[in-house]
Amino acid sequence: MTQALFAYLLMRRRLIDRLLLEVGWVRLGLLVPMLLAAVGRVVVLAAISPEWQWVVPMSVALLLASAHRQRSDLQFLAISASAYRSWLVVEYLLWAIPVAVVLALFQSWGAAGLTLLLAPGVAVLPPVREALGTRNKPQSWFRSEAFEWVSGMRAGGWAWLVLLAGAVWQHASPLGPVLALVGWFLVVLTCYGVPEPTTMLVLAARSASQFLGHRLVLGLGYGGLTAAPFWWLLAVGPAGIGGAVAVAVVWLGLVGLMILTKYAFYSNAMHIRITQALVVGVILALPGNPVYPVLLLVAAVGLIWQSQHRLRTVLGH
Repeated sequence: MTQALFAYLLMRRRLIDRLLLEVGWVRLGLLVPMLLAAVGRVVVLAAISPEWQWVVPMSVALLLASAHRQRSDLQFLAISASAYRSWLVVEYLLWAIPVAVVLALFQSWGAAGLTLLLAPGVAVLPPVREALGTRNKPQSWFRSEAFEWVSGMRAGGWAWLVLLAGAVWQHASPLGPVLALVGWFLVVLTCYGVPEPTTMLVLAARSASQFLGHRLVLGLGYGGLTAAPFWWLLAVGPAGIGGAVAVAVVWLGLVGLMILTKYAFYSNAMHIRITQALVVGVILALPGNPVYPVLLLVAAVGLIWQSQHRLRTVLGH
């Protein structure tokens, strides 16, 4: 049992090593510090808050659950070993330990213990395909042409209700709806991490600009509709209408950048996700820095050019 577990963990480490090599040392040199700074900042801010420290265990569990349910090797593991779920429990526990340590350093013992309790529990969840099946998928509230939202919300749309409930609970403070918006942004981000097949793109696009514009309209439209309740909670709270409008503009801008990033690096899913993570890391780590607006402007202009160039190449224009 122990030997098999170590063999599984070694296999997972080698897989991660291969993925990191594919990313490249330059991207890693930019990505790792940014993500550590961004994630560390969020966890520390939550850890020092008596109320929001409890959001950390739930967030870690939600992120692990989303990744677990989309794993493509679960069926292989089930066939290969009957004890594979115990391997997953250990793996997810190892991912959660660093977060629990940070919480413990700030004396958030209850939240740290809950993190270690909830994270391994996601190993019992079935994969998305198994949970939904092929004939019993619920009808989506989104138009079929917004395929990112149709598939993404089937997997993680339930998080919207959880985040909205948390935002209503903490609506007296602007931090409540803002953190809920951050959580919802991360859910929406998963919708734009997987590129659609090239054939779908070719059939749907008359030109690169037309296709990209349509994706932005659909993405920002549905993003705005789903985020509107959080903005309303901000507007009626201490932040006021001005604060809510500012947050809404920034939030929609970030969603737009994620859509542009998807097509700027189409159709390499790994490069899409890594670049999206890099952009998110920069955004979360540098607010208040004098170079922040310049970085956002450069990122936006560069992604617009790169996404149109990449789409023209794929379409053969």
